[in-house]
Amino acid sequence: MLLFGHLARHLIRRRPKLALRDRLAMLPRTGLPIAAPVTVHWDEHQIPFITAETEDDLAVALGLVHAHLRLGQIEMMRRLSQGRVAEMIGPLGVEVDRLVHTLDIARAVPAIARELPEETRRFLKAFVRGLNHYIARAETLPDEFRLLGLQRKPWSVADLLTLGRLVSGDVNWIVWARLLGLRGEPDWPMLWHRLLRHDLFSPATSPEEHASSVGSSATMGTALKSGSNCFVVSSARSASGAPVIASDPHLSLFLPNPWIIAGMKSPARHAVGLMIPGLPFIALGRNPWIAWGGTSLHAASSDLVVVPAEGSAEIREREEVLTVRWSGRRKIRIREARWGPIVTDIPWLRSDGDRLALRWIGHQPSDEMTAMLRANRARNGAEFRAALDGFAVPAQRLLYADVVGHIGDIMAAHLLERSGPAPADLAIEAQAACGWDVTLTSDRLPSCVDPRDGFLASANERAEAPGLLIGHHFSPPDRKRRLDQLLSAETGLSVDAAARIQRDVHWMAALAQRDLLLAWLGSAGERRSARQERLIADLSGWDGSYGADSRGALAFELLSHHLARRLVAPRRREAYAASWGMRGLIWDDVRSASAEDRIRALEAALRDAAAALPRRAAWGGVHRLQLGHPLALIPLIGRAYCVADLPAAGSSETLLKTAHPLTDKRHASRYGSSARHISDLADPDRNYFVLLGGQDGWLGSTTSADQIALWQRGDYVRVPLTPEAVAAAFPYRTELAP
Repeated sequence: MLLFGHLARHLIRRRPKLALRDRLAMLPRTGLPIAAPVTVHWDEHQIPFITAETEDDLAVALGLVHAHLRLGQIEMMRRLSQGRVAEMIGPLGVEVDRLVHTLDIARAVPAIARELPEETRRFLKAFVRGLNHYIARAETLPDEFRLLGLQRKPWSVADLLTLGRLVSGDVNWIVWARLLGLRGEPDWPMLWHRLLRHDLFSPATSPEEHASSVGSSATMGTALKSGSNCFVVSSARSASGAPVIASDPHLSLFLPNPWIIAGMKSPARHAVGLMIPGLPFIALGRNPWIAWGGTSLHAASSDLVVVPAEGSAEIREREEVLTVRWSGRRKIRIREARWGPIVTDIPWLRSDGDRLALRWIGHQPSDEMTAMLRANRARNGAEFRAALDGFAVPAQRLLYADVVGHIGDIMAAHLLERSGPAPADLAIEAQAACGWDVTLTSDRLPSCVDPRDGFLASANERAEAPGLLIGHHFSPPDRKRRLDQLLSAETGLSVDAAARIQRDVHWMAALAQRDLLLAWLGSAGERRSARQERLIADLSGWDGSYGADSRGALAFELLSHHLARRLVAPRRREAYAASWGMRGLIWDDVRSASAEDRIRALEAALRDAAAALPRRAAWGGVHRLQLGHPLALIPLIGRAYCVADLPAAGSSETLLKTAHPLTDKRHASRYGSSARHISDLADPDRNYFVLLGGQDGWLGSTTSADQIALWQRGDYVRVPLTPEAVAAAFPYRTELAP
């Protein structure tokens, strides 16, 4: 098996790299469903800028370009959104499909499609025509088609809307999935209460501060690993005299990257930014008048409702038929109560014998496509906010700046009008499923314009909303506090300074923990080996930064891992790992242990950590950035699709996020910072982007992973907005003809 994997990798590496000119030549250029010629300028990284004479022609060209760059990725996402993974990978995909069908991702799609404004419907249809033209006319299809048995099948507007619903899933669901099995444990009520409270406190917060800070805000909690950083500074605080905005979305780390960088110009649309493959709007970016970015709001967009036994007569069933590659067809049955689908029918989601139904705002029709297409054309904060009034899921906290100098912060979400104490359990009783009769849109949610401090920052922290329940699960405040600290110190923020902030790897709370660990070790009076003394020296000299070459960061992580193993029971660590507050929860347990138990555990942890610390080891030696295509998961040949294995800077808690477990083993970060964007509104051409990976999803292309080197160096790609600058900076040109 190992020999076969090496052979597959060798054969693929021997395949000639596909140069940019050759890739561009693969784009179908004639016979397009457009009314007039369209020009696509390309830079050396295969970033496109599309210029069209009509909105329809722009949409067609966008669809064509998305398919050219990411058809394999888009087709995989289409099948995932529709519960058709087993069509690609066989029986291993059945449970994934069962989950998607049970969650009923596409439930609202027919109603959404019926209610689309004509302008939106026309744009989506044109985008689909561009996708389908590529699928029908491309002479060669991506490797995914051959390896996963994909066929050329046309797209529809409903397919786009279903894909949009897939990427709108609730951030709470993964946390719930990992906690449901713990509901029957004797200490569950206490554990649930701690999980709900812990986002309010840094891992270094003292017990006294902890107790005094809870107050009426104990309804908040931790979150799953989904988030981002975003900040914006006012004209008065920038070096250029105009606002500067920076976004850093955090997502799963795979190739192709989850984003496409693109620019466009038509009579009504003129913008550059980051696009989700297969969707026709710019999610993060700028137009000539306004720039925008944001983070996940982590809102309470779902409930799990306990279905009472007396409600069994109301439960409905439906049957879905799955096509399973190499295995024919398979029928699955899905049950639904009046609150929503019964998710505990899925074996690995069962919970203490209860039947739990999912109630999700995304099951109700809402029109995010129209909201984002209109937001892309906004000329000021008022228009931006008005455009997003119809945006329901996934709940976002969006920052913006305009060329006049205003900055602002809004919540783009549909939230339930409810407040009150924290829920007593992960699931609520049926009679308590209230608040679903009144929905608050963004115009009724808290916002901020032109704050006195001259900057705004967001990092998935608890949102301030007196009297309103925003959610239960939020990030600890560490990244937000670091942003506030760095931005407060910048009186003239430049693009370079914003870039340094995005790459910051300092964890403020770690130094407070380190100081206590050293104090406890110093009070033990033990004789120690040379290895142990070397680890203590590394720890003592550490500045709290997780650089790839840091020995102190590695020493701290090794000691923290072994101390947690000694003081926190495995089942408890499993529960903590489901939350974004894992480090803080563990640290609370360390501090609450008796002094005798803590010292004994710390001395044992020091011995274990020192034994695991190689003489010349640094953080990046064990903390790795391994990038590869999802095909890397295929047995035997998967090794051939691993592209990079690099030392990684950052950690789960730093602004440059590279998430990781507590471990003493070599490990790969699978989640973290995936793209960067900075715009200086003093100049429409001062827009900078970089992807962790590359633009092209075509395996073997020279632009499929060329931005990894830029990412590692901290470099960005300038993507101008004005046609003159685009023509000068983008040397390759494709003419699309009707």
